[in-house]
Amino acid sequence: MMTIQSVRPVGSGEGVTSPPPDFSRSRWQRRHATYLRVADTVVVCGAVTFAQYARFGQAPLVAGHDDHRYATASSILIAVVWLATLAGFRARSTKIIGGVEEYRRPVEASLWTFGAIAIAELLLKLDIARGYLAVALPLGIFGLLLSRWLGRRHVARKRREGKYQTSVLAVGNGSAVVDLANELTRNPGDGFQVVGACIPGDPTRVGDFLPVRGGAIPVVGAQIDDVEKLIVECGADTLAVVGTDHLGVQEIRQLIWRLEPMGVQLVVSPGVTDVAASRLSMLPVAGLPLLHIDKPQYRGAERLQKRGFDLCFAAVALAAVLPILLAAAAAIKLTSRGPVFYASERIGFGGKPFRMLKLRTMVVDADQKLAELLASNECDGDLFKIRDDPRVLPVGRVLRRFSIDELPQFINVLRREMSVVGPRPLFAVNGHETEKDSRRRLLVKPGVTGLWQVSGRSDLSWSDAIRLDLSYVDNWSMAADLVIIAKTVRSVFEHRGAY
Repeated sequence: MMTIQSVRPVGSGEGVTSPPPDFSRSRWQRRHATYLRVADTVVVCGAVTFAQYARFGQAPLVAGHDDHRYATASSILIAVVWLATLAGFRARSTKIIGGVEEYRRPVEASLWTFGAIAIAELLLKLDIARGYLAVALPLGIFGLLLSRWLGRRHVARKRREGKYQTSVLAVGNGSAVVDLANELTRNPGDGFQVVGACIPGDPTRVGDFLPVRGGAIPVVGAQIDDVEKLIVECGADTLAVVGTDHLGVQEIRQLIWRLEPMGVQLVVSPGVTDVAASRLSMLPVAGLPLLHIDKPQYRGAERLQKRGFDLCFAAVALAAVLPILLAAAAAIKLTSRGPVFYASERIGFGGKPFRMLKLRTMVVDADQKLAELLASNECDGDLFKIRDDPRVLPVGRVLRRFSIDELPQFINVLRREMSVVGPRPLFAVNGHETEKDSRRRLLVKPGVTGLWQVSGRSDLSWSDAIRLDLSYVDNWSMAADLVIIAKTVRSVFEHRGAY
């Protein structure tokens, strides 16, 4: 998580000898902002026009009697207030592309708009039909979200093509810069490209390369005083400061002033990762911005809420997939000898072992044959997966492809051993749960699905799988669970990481 300070150009400042670089970032951001303004205008005007036509039987531009002229004036006023509120909530900011804020802000602005209109109607006794508002609001919200989804897809596609990139010059010690670069470039759709590093106080590193995921970062400088020159040389449009122990309050302030005429964004990383935005808040104290991090929500009433959801969802899911389970069980029984179910011992809540149920997809003596295949393992850590595992039955490949073999785990949910969404249930023999960091996974129940399953499943490394599990434990929320469930359904049909 990072704190972002925008630095906007205000002309040619004194003391800057190099001309400001021509940043492609500002050009595509302006185009995207223009697209959102046009899309918002079309959506809002379309929503109020349709609402007026549906309620009064006449579009705003059609001349009519006094009632229709009053409705038309109301529609124009609502559209103007709606668009102004969207602008006031900064719902078109290009800095929130790819995050939840991109969707939350237009929804919040729309609800505030219609809430204010409803209050005004009540207090001033205005004659605005509630049916009119009931049509315009959901239609407008749908259109606003659709326009942002289409815009996000366009930006993500361009970023995968190497366009719409944010070029970053990172300042900090070597290990901190490497960690920052790995996080920024983890998802190509985020559009970050670290083009250089400045390691203050270590001139011997200049000319070296810092190894990062998928490449290396050149060390281009060792002095904060040279940052303007380095920005121009690297063609960077963003300066990321990480590990600010080498900079004081005055140095950060002066750095902001020096970057101002160049139109460069300043990004300051507090060194906190895998913390949900809902747990973060900026609290200015005596002029000093402090980042406040709320505690995780896996205790108390939240746990009861999650338990109630698990029971209801598991019961409905089992009832819905019962025909599929019966057909799969019959296929297993008809094509191989042995039991239908396979019970694997796993570590559960609080370190208590339990037997996790799955449909059997391998030969009966698969566990005994494991030692012969260890050399072919395609995963690291305690994960074992190979794409063409000879132990897997022909019918088992079909069940795994569509994750049907995982469905009996809803029985574990009803038995209060698992949750619908949670960390990956690990084998009891692995011993990794004795590690200090990994033990945090035991604060919640393991899940039928989780972050690892919607982020690559078997294609993930061991360290990434553990990192996602720990992130889930710290950032759990009911809304996040619903999003993970929706993404799981998509992952199942796309067969990502399932083998």
